Amino acid sequence: MSIFRQLASRYKKQCETNENHSDPELTTRYYRTNTAQMMQTIEDLFKADQNVNILSISRERGEIAAEIKKNKACFAIVTVVTVRPFETAVDINISTEQSSPAGVHPILKGEVLSIYEKVNKRHDFLGSAETQINSCTCTDNSFFIR
Repeated sequence: MSIFRQLASRYKKQCETNENHSDPELTTRYYRTNTAQMMQTIEDLFKADQNVNILSISRERGEIAAEIKKNKACFAIVTVVTVRPFETAVDINISTEQSSPAGVHPILKGEVLSIYEKVNKRHDFLGSAETQINSCTCTDNSFFIR
């Protein structure tokens, strides 16, 4: 990544994970559990943190929205999707309206990674989107995840 692009990314006010993220730390994470258990885990983690206020929970959509008031006040949406039985994907989108001379993206990224670390302690971590894609093999025109 060019120096200019790295510098510009520091000032982004949003940080989200997805399947094809350019930053390997911000790719979708997969866990050995179902949607209901993962939703309950995230809800419990947020309720246990006095700096987090849960704004809404949509079990039908697999989303929890919360306000986080730590280093910077920010808004987070955690999305939980069942990929296959007992394999669940978790994506996080976090944003803020605040700014900083040094940039807020590193702070937002830290919050995302902090949430993932807490979830890793409660559920079997299967890997990130990058490791899931890299572990695909093709045999007789069929794809299998190892």
